[in-house]
Amino acid sequence: MSASIHPLAVISPQAEISDGVKIGPYCFVDGDAKIGEGTELVAFVSVHGHVTVGKNCKICEHTAIGGDPQDHSYHGEVSYVRIGDNTLIRENVTINRATGEGNTTVVGNDCFIMEGVHFAHNVQVGDYVTVANKVGLSGFVEVGSHTVFGGMAGVHQFVRIGEYCMIGGLYRVSKDIPHYTLASGEPLRLTGLNKVGLQRGGFTAETVKEVYRFYRWLYRKDARFSDSLSEAITRKDEYIPEIRKVIEFYEGTKRGVTFWGK
Repeated sequence: MSASIHPLAVISPQAEISDGVKIGPYCFVDGDAKIGEGTELVAFVSVHGHVTVGKNCKICEHTAIGGDPQDHSYHGEVSYVRIGDNTLIRENVTINRATGEGNTTVVGNDCFIMEGVHFAHNVQVGDYVTVANKVGLSGFVEVGSHTVFGGMAGVHQFVRIGEYCMIGGLYRVSKDIPHYTLASGEPLRLTGLNKVGLQRGGFTAETVKEVYRFYRWLYRKDARFSDSLSEAITRKDEYIPEIRKVIEFYEGTKRGVTFWGK
């Protein structure tokens, strides 16, 4: 089965176009871009060189993938974008290549990226991530799998967001968001566990309760947070795997972690 390419599309001779690909009018596929089997570029889509798009994706109008990073430290080095399989990218999305020779901006499998979203250089997005309209992820942001962003949220560079999180719309994220939590408010605060997301993800009720109890203990009022975290790190091997993952997230923070709200 060959690809279907509209006569008004412009395709580089070096590009790799797999079987079953559909490329609509006024699309531009440049350089050594690779488009996976069954993927569709609807119309007016630009895919620059050094971009790999996986299988069965759909990329909608006026999206640009693989443009130069918007970063003063970029000086023309070769870098990449990699999009996983089964990802839907709606209109007017921009995903920039990484800064740094050989580095890659990554979007995982089965993601849903809505209209007007921007992923800056060196962003790392996991699988099954949903990003609503006009969200902006700055450079070097990391997002864990199964996380959801409300519309128009903005994330500061180098921030890490864990798995199964939910970020409220219109808010700015300037510090790390640990696994399994809800975050909203100004200034941003953790407001609880993402119980619906965890249930949909197959977490047992007992696991959800244990994780919640751990967070309540970690942020209890009768002890300093730093002391509670130190104790948790010391006792890490005693906890269930989901809580160990939370503790390791805190150990890896560089920008600091968003605190639990009142």
